[in-house]
Amino acid sequence: MDYTARYGLEFNPFLKNSKEVLVETQEYKEVQFRLKYLLSTKGFGILTGSAGKGKTTSIRSWAASLNPSLYKVIYSSLSTLTVMDFYRNLAAELGAVPAYRKTENFKLIQDEITRLVMEKRQTPVIIMDEANYIGTAILNDLKILFNFEMDSQDRAVILLAGLPQLNNTLRLGIHEPLRQRIIMNYNLDGLSKEEGRVYIQEKLKGAGCTQTVFEDNAIEAILNAANGTPRMINKLCNASLLVGNSSNLNIVTADAVMQAISDCELG
Repeated sequence: MDYTARYGLEFNPFLKNSKEVLVETQEYKEVQFRLKYLLSTKGFGILTGSAGKGKTTSIRSWAASLNPSLYKVIYSSLSTLTVMDFYRNLAAELGAVPAYRKTENFKLIQDEITRLVMEKRQTPVIIMDEANYIGTAILNDLKILFNFEMDSQDRAVILLAGLPQLNNTLRLGIHEPLRQRIIMNYNLDGLSKEEGRVYIQEKLKGAGCTQTVFEDNAIEAILNAANGTPRMINKLCNASLLVGNSSNLNIVTADAVMQAISDCELG
């Protein structure tokens, strides 16, 4: 028997599907509030959280909600880019033909941002993911790069997202000028037990489920092992469904969850 049918699911909501079930936890709502504030004030924002806490999900949802005629969203992951790649990539994303020298790319980027703002009435929203990998050279340049009219105005929204050590880097004395420009800084802590329960129930509901899938103590075991991390909750729920089905259980038990936790640790 197929496990989705056994547990009354239209699809598995704990896997990355074409149909993502977005659960608006308290923390998710707080992140959206902070990002909206950043959008209205412009300038630099920081969003941090350890792996699997939901940074990328929150950012993706926020970026998708922005009106494309008012905002030009540019996303780059900094884990793989050299300094030169970063500037060339940013210039190209803004609509310019990248140059080979950094100084030329600097000017191209500033000119394109000014053109977007003045002519197209669009605000550039530049998202730099995995920014904990960002080098000192780029961090030093960012304040200068996004400095317009001798510092009197911010024309773009620049969001740096990454692991919590990003803040440790920014606390270094050399980055004081940039740190003074940061107007939003938020760290995702993860879900409380109560939020974790709601998260699982909402995921199931979003997949059309109306029956009991997990025993209470099975959910408790999942939440204890996942430690408030949404990605781990998804992984353990998925593994528990598979164990439950292969054991012919119509309701997933704590024993099945313990087996799933063991499988995930070994996998």
